[in-house]
Order: sequence, then C-alpha cells, then structure tokens
Amino acid sequence: MYHRMGEAHNEWEHKYCISPERFASQMRLLARRGMKAVAIDDFVSWIGGEKELPNGSFILTFDDGFRGVREHALPVLSRLGWPFTVFLVSDLIGGRDQWTCSSNPSGEVYPLLDADEIRGMQQRGVSFHSHTLSHASLPSLDDAMLANELVGSREALAKLLSQEVAYLAYPFGHVDDRVKAEARKAGYRAAFSTQPGFNRRDVDRFRIRRIDVFGTDTPTMLWRKIKLGSNDGSLAHTFRYYLDRMKSRLTGTPR
Repeated sequence: MYHRMGEAHNEWEHKYCISPERFASQMRLLARRGMKAVAIDDFVSWIGGEKELPNGSFILTFDDGFRGVREHALPVLSRLGWPFTVFLVSDLIGGRDQWTCSSNPSGEVYPLLDADEIRGMQQRGVSFHSHTLSHASLPSLDDAMLANELVGSREALAKLLSQEVAYLAYPFGHVDDRVKAEARKAGYRAAFSTQPGFNRRDVDRFRIRRIDVFGTDTPTMLWRKIKLGSNDGSLAHTFRYYLDRMKSRLTGTPR
C-alpha cells in the first residue's frame, strides 16, 4: 500500500510520501527476488478459489489517487509489465488531499489525478476503484451518510470509468462490522484494510490485509516487511521475530 509519490517536505510527509528513486529501487529489488505484481481481479479470484497464482505474487495498491502516481509509478511499472490499482476519492478528483490539511504540520495539500489523467491511465491498463466520496472515517458516519459515501462513490466512478467498480479501500483503514455490512450491501466484491499480515484464502474478503510502505523504507526494509507480513521493516524487529520463533521451537510452545 502506497500513498503519495514525490518530494516530502517534513517528517510527517516522509511517512506517507515516497521518492520516485526509492520506489523504483524497491520495485527492482522485488523483481530480482522473483516477485511479480498481479491484477486485483486475479487476486480476489484466488481468494475465492477460482484461480491459481504463482509463488511470489502480490498486488500493488495506491490510496487516494495522487498525481505523482501517474508521473512516477506508471513509467516504472509499465517497464516491468506490472498491473496496479489506484483507489480514488471520487468527490476530489482533480482537486487536492483536503483531508490531510489538519494532520500535516505544514498544512500543505497536493494535487490528485483529474478525470482525463485517470482515463488515460485506464487505457494503459491501470485499474481504479473506490476510496469513498470524501475520504471520511466511515465508522463515525450515520447510516445515511455511510451509504452515500459507499454507493455514491461507486456510482460516480463507474460513470467515469464506464465499467464496474468492485473494490473499496477504507479511508484511514477505519472499519467495523457495520461498515463491512454496508460495503457488501453497496455492491463491492471485496474491501481492503490497512491491517498488515499475510492474505490466505480464508482471509475476510472485506478486511483484506495490506503492508504499508513508508517513504523511509529502504528496499531491504520493504523486503523484510514482506517476508514477515509486518509494517516494521527494521533489523531489530526481524531479529526479535526469528528469536521468538527459535524459542518457540525449543520450548514447544505455539507462537
């Protein structure tokens, strides 16, 4: 799971913004390690037992729909032949990430893809799905507002893209049982959380796990995250993980 690509201007932005150079080096490392991005439809079909995928398969997602994804990620991924998905905030297409202005210490907001850019990327094989109407925290909404965020975004994007919008990414990763039920009712086939971990075929398809990639992650740190299914790619975390596994094997206690 990525967010903005470009230049970070403060410590807060460094978490959610990755430089084009670092992103490219991450993708090159994954390719060298035998990994390959697959389409979101193929991944969801795999969850349902309808399709097999080779070892090393993963999906690439970009939340929010920042313009930098077109400028920086698309050329890298096109060269690799890797598909990816962008989750769009439908009411803010062509605007800026207004939901971050109170969180970012600088108050800076950044441009989002406009309709023409989205359609151009779609023609190049990029898939687009819903990140709601306004990027609201869904559990905080009443029933009518929640339904509007989910149904309204899906309908608006289907009109823009001239195709079904089947998947949702929860803004901020905020989800509860009511939100899950409404997402299903709104017609989504699956939804993506921000909870890290491994996705197996028994995963709740309305709480699909994703690894959050930070702007401070080196390619090696990302590789550690992938191997451990963790958002912590530090060497210290990796050491503790394998030490705990070794202790469990020696004592015969489950992890």
